[in-house]
Amino acid sequence: MSNENKSIHEFDFNLICEYFSILERQGPGSPEVTIKALSFIDNLTSESSIADIGCGTGGQTMVLAQHAPGQITGIDLFPAFIDLFNFNARKQNLQDRLKGLVGSMDNLPFKNEELDLIWSEGAIYNIGFERGLNEWRKFLKTGGYVAVSEASWFTIERPAEIDEFWHDAYPEIDTIPNKVAQMQKAGYIPVATFILPENCWTEHFYTPQVAAQEAFLKKYAGNKTAEEFIASEKHETQLYYKYKEYYGYVFYVGKKI
Repeated sequence: MSNENKSIHEFDFNLICEYFSILERQGPGSPEVTIKALSFIDNLTSESSIADIGCGTGGQTMVLAQHAPGQITGIDLFPAFIDLFNFNARKQNLQDRLKGLVGSMDNLPFKNEELDLIWSEGAIYNIGFERGLNEWRKFLKTGGYVAVSEASWFTIERPAEIDEFWHDAYPEIDTIPNKVAQMQKAGYIPVATFILPENCWTEHFYTPQVAAQEAFLKKYAGNKTAEEFIASEKHETQLYYKYKEYYGYVFYVGKKI
């Protein structure tokens, strides 16, 4: 396997965490997309409890807090992300409604039927789409919502290069109808499904990485692991521009039955 084609899973978590903490977003998305997904959710009040699972540094969580009532808890495995999350909450004067906690998405600190909304942008893949929807469901009140963005195929068939890349990166990637069926099978009414526009990848995710990559390589000049990691990130970017008509992120919004 060439260095260029290394999977992100082969790199040190601390290195990955440091790199992505430089960025406002740790995955494709935009404030507009967060607000659009939120528009399908109708049960929120000032008493509502919301969890953003795999929140990263909170780019999307801050938008949620500005456009939805209730108390929001962000959960992420990386302490550095949560430190930045809580710093960002204080900076925007949202600390009374926003709280970041270090935790694992397969061992969440919530009671059964405690939550009105579970949010997760570009992170459910860490536990797996089906497993996440099934295991998280018990934390939602009946009539509560789940809203997640997930890498999905737009076509039944695609070129071998991109098929192999995603099969290695995330074997659970699937077509949109199959993902909707999985959501339904897990005990949710599918409420909305929409594809994230290209600017969520380009303007909000890949373009900000150009300067971040330069700074990272300068800091770690001569460090082979850091150089290989940035090469893998650049390779992923190139693949997106080459094959973007075959895949992307899709928002799936479901309501617990």
